[in-house]
Amino acid sequence: MKINQIYVNLPVKDIESTKEFWTKLGFSINEQITDEKAVCVILSDNIQVMFLTEEFFQTFSERPVPKGDTTQVLVAIGLGSREEVDKVVNAAVANGAYQHEEPQDHGWMYQNSFWDINGHGWNVIFADPSQFPG
Repeated sequence: MKINQIYVNLPVKDIESTKEFWTKLGFSINEQITDEKAVCVILSDNIQVMFLTEEFFQTFSERPVPKGDTTQVLVAIGLGSREEVDKVVNAAVANGAYQHEEPQDHGWMYQNSFWDINGHGWNVIFADPSQFPG
């Protein structure tokens, strides 16, 4: 069995600022399933993130929405080069996010990260498995 698409659902306070943030990073929006309660950000042909207002998010779960000082999930996304990794993280920081930790270079994998304007953690990586040691 193979999964053919991934939709990550995350709660947010403000749809418009979230939409603006992600478009400034260079990602497009699926307008067909975007409205005042949700914005669908296209990360790739098969991966999309649904940012839902906290109220709308609550209709999918009986559990409370995590407060801003907690972490429920860190999302890791892979890009095609180290330069792309830094470009996305730098754009995020320039648009209201903040750097999670200093970039890490493991030789075969490069990682940089940020907390977005809604407090969600994003690890942005470039990996070259052919360089994996041993």
